Amino acid sequence: MSWPPPGWTTIDPGLFLKTALAIGIAELPDKTALATVLLATRGSPWAVFIGVAAAFVIQSLVAVLCGGLLSLAPHQYVRIASGILFLIFAVLMWRRKDDKDEKVEASAASFWSAAGTAFMVIFIAEWGDLTQFAAATLAASTGKPLTILAASILSLWTVSALAIIAGNRLKTLIHPRLIQRLAGVLFAIIGIVMLTGMAGF
Repeated sequence: MSWPPPGWTTIDPGLFLKTALAIGIAELPDKTALATVLLATRGSPWAVFIGVAAAFVIQSLVAVLCGGLLSLAPHQYVRIASGILFLIFAVLMWRRKDDKDEKVEASAASFWSAAGTAFMVIFIAEWGDLTQFAAATLAASTGKPLTILAASILSLWTVSALAIIAGNRLKTLIHPRLIQRLAGVLFAIIGIVMLTGMAGF
């Protein structure tokens, strides 16, 4: 038997399309999409996208490499850790001072700070998520990890881009301070829901 198997190094167009659609639809109403919208209201769109995109690449790689074994992870611990993280960010978002100087937001330090925040939020929140389990299961059952990996990443990046566009548009329509408080409340709600195990989070 040759190594690596043929399915590991080629792309199956049909499977790629089905996987991308399935994961994209599942991710649209997900907590991470909402979190991305909120993050985009406070930081540079490109910074948020870089952070979110990097997190999704790592999560997708882990899912595909681990395959079905990922489904055996202690989901309750992942859920609790994610809930705590969202509560922490809720407090930070609520207490954050509104920047009056727009030049500060354009600085390199602020750019990478926004990217780092986006990475942390999505990386933790997505760990053990339905879409990650789906990618793991598909990689294990189809024997075509490269196709699943490429489809997952592209789909998640597309949903993230749409969420960032929505968040960036939202901050031009609503006062920044109101958005900040709303984001804090919503992050807190997501954290509480995850900690209590409601809504399947």
